[in-house]
Amino acid sequence: MKHIAITLLSLIFIVLFSSWGFYAHKQINENATYTLPASLAKFYKKHLNTITEKAVDADKRCYIDTLEPSRHYIDLDRYDAETDSIPIHWSKAVAKFSERKLLANGVVPWQIWRTYQNLVSALKELDHNRIIRYSADLGHYVADAHVPLHTTSNYNGQFSDQIGIHAFWETRLPEMFSHEYDYFVGAAAYIDDPLQLGWQIVKESNALVDSVLQIEKQLSQTMKKSEQKSYITRKNQLILNYSDTYANSYHRALNGMVEKRFRSSIYYVGSLWYSAWIDAGQPNLAKRTDLTEVVEDKIEYSDKKILGREEWH
Repeated sequence: MKHIAITLLSLIFIVLFSSWGFYAHKQINENATYTLPASLAKFYKKHLNTITEKAVDADKRCYIDTLEPSRHYIDLDRYDAETDSIPIHWSKAVAKFSERKLLANGVVPWQIWRTYQNLVSALKELDHNRIIRYSADLGHYVADAHVPLHTTSNYNGQFSDQIGIHAFWETRLPEMFSHEYDYFVGAAAYIDDPLQLGWQIVKESNALVDSVLQIEKQLSQTMKKSEQKSYITRKNQLILNYSDTYANSYHRALNGMVEKRFRSSIYYVGSLWYSAWIDAGQPNLAKRTDLTEVVEDKIEYSDKKILGREEWH
């Protein structure tokens, strides 16, 4: 009986603490390929399965790389001054706050920029393996930056008595309702300042934090506790999660917020892939001069403890 309880608890933690959810990350990367012009889409569609599957590698690395977790978020509320006072350039931010403080508070907008530069370099070198890896990683970080709770220290409602809201918003809701979303976001566009875009995205996300928390808090006061949670079947396992009724009510009260952030993720992932290709000189990807032997070995993480915040999966 004790073993069963421990197993059930482990399953609950796996479900409740995941970034955008593996499902959502894969959907975002896959649909981003459809925004690309034909000259670039040919390569991305050829490697669609790999780029889609590797959309979650960044989350898996949180189990084996101590530097990885801080790349997925930024706690804007931990800075005393207004967020506009944070220098967007890394060197200036380090000079003002110190690298230790920046890493402690999360670096996702800067990570978007770094990964973008790595992708440009890989495209210039026609290194297909690195193009695939950095395309998948860039998609992951851009998607994470779109999640409001990736921009606050109250990332899982731990300061507002809303433990579990992180995965509720970014995993449970997309898995339940993304089949209703409109994935057509139009053609990718050139982004002339990817670093500025990264900051724009996290500031837009941060502006939604209060709504994410307050709407759920108000909803919880209108329903009995027994109606808010229920056992659901997930991957052939029975786990405790937010009930379908509660999820429906929350999703409706958010008034399209999750879908809008989902669609924006798709659009900007595709646009940054396209922009990196432009900045690399529009190389012919039919050619290749791989400098790496493999894209990346399979990341084994199932038997490891996460090295950063639990909700990053």
